[in-house]
Amino acid sequence: MVVLALWDSFVVYPLRIFVVFLHEISHGIAAVMTGGAIESIGLSPDEGGVCRTRGGWPFLILNAGYLGSLLWGATFLVLGERRTRARSVIAAVGAFTLGVTLVYVRTLFGFGYGLLTGSALLAVASRLRPAVSEVLLAAIGATSALYAVWDIASDVVLRHSSQSDAAALAQLTGIPAAAWGVAWIALSLAILVSVVRRLV
Repeated sequence: MVVLALWDSFVVYPLRIFVVFLHEISHGIAAVMTGGAIESIGLSPDEGGVCRTRGGWPFLILNAGYLGSLLWGATFLVLGERRTRARSVIAAVGAFTLGVTLVYVRTLFGFGYGLLTGSALLAVASRLRPAVSEVLLAAIGATSALYAVWDIASDVVLRHSSQSDAAALAQLTGIPAAAWGVAWIALSLAILVSVVRRLV
């Protein structure tokens, strides 16, 4: 609820950029898992992002962005329910962010953001109380899960973007982009309901 209340504020903005980062690295992970490679990742201040890949299975790569950021969020929410795990998870996410940034991020904004965010996450895990890691992990998880659903609706259902993953999937499969958007939203809501039930 706090994340929603502060959604358009500077407080949540860094988290929204982080969700874009998770979206793009999810494309990259899918490429690597199917025999491809990541060439570069870019992030921009207007919450835009791109992951350039080579090879791999396009169908899975295109599906991995929105659904990947949703699964990251759901995983963080589940892992964050135990304070003893939150600190180690935040440290791992920080190290992962730094590693991906150094190896793959090629835009100035994205590189600076990745270095600052990775370092900040490691500092929280190592220097602050475990409760802070727990709250931060919950905030990242909630933002990632909610932003994934909103981003799908915004890019595919409410307005048609020719640059969206759904548009690329439509060209690949012949199935309309809106159909992919509806399917992603339905799956996203099912996952979110399952996570909420588990946490409650």
